[in-house]
Amino acid sequence: MVDKLKTTLAPGFVFSQSSLQDYADCPRRFQLRYLEQLHWPAVESQPVQEFERHQQEGQLFHRLAQQALLGLPPEQLERLANSPELSRWWDSFRQFSPQLDGFELFPEITLSAPVGDYRLLAKYDLVAVGPDRRFLIYDWKTYRKKPRAGFLSARWQTRVYRALLVQAGMHLNEGNPIPAEMIEMIYWLSNFPTEPVKLKYTPAQYKRDWGVIEKVVSEIAAASEFPLTEDLGMCRFCAYRSYCERGVEAGRQEQAEAELESDIHFDINFEQIGEIEF
Repeated sequence: MVDKLKTTLAPGFVFSQSSLQDYADCPRRFQLRYLEQLHWPAVESQPVQEFERHQQEGQLFHRLAQQALLGLPPEQLERLANSPELSRWWDSFRQFSPQLDGFELFPEITLSAPVGDYRLLAKYDLVAVGPDRRFLIYDWKTYRKKPRAGFLSARWQTRVYRALLVQAGMHLNEGNPIPAEMIEMIYWLSNFPTEPVKLKYTPAQYKRDWGVIEKVVSEIAAASEFPLTEDLGMCRFCAYRSYCERGVEAGRQEQAEAELESDIHFDINFEQIGEIEF
């Protein structure tokens, strides 16, 4: 069932933190999702309704936060928080959202830069530029269990978002390069609103991250095969597990929470539009 799959990237292929994370988790998943563009509607987590509700509410929360940052009246947005959990997240955001007076705000901004013959793209929940030229990257997360800083630091999202801001964010800094040490990524957790995870950046980290990005993109471009992961735990929450004959039943939602420190979690995939090129 998995014979004769495509192994070649399409011209102009655009990488993202999600595609790089998929490749790190399971090269075959990357192949099926991005090269074959296979839609395989396996359930990712049980119970199904709870999983789908959590995803939908997470997407709605992101939209509420974006609209609030754009200046829409809070009382108007409050009516859209129409479920108990979403209402609780929204109340927490209104009470404990970042205090960014004096900052220039760029909600839902998209940046991209070339990597070899391809491009790397990221859509940020918020980039806030301070009067002292500090650059704060905010990302809203609806995790039920608070992740450790080390877990988030190792994720491709953190690596890509910080490195790409250095690489492609000059127009946000009056045309000047952004020093890595002026960047901080902050994960604001809707279920832990007073405990954001803050990850500062350094020039050494930037050099490492961009080098790894270039290496992995080159590795993918040259690959002749995309093997299945050896970590069967990854398969429990993968939509392709039945396609790859790695089981049929999805892992349970509480198992997903328990696996958070093992790099299994659910990302919102935003539409890749509004690209600002470097």
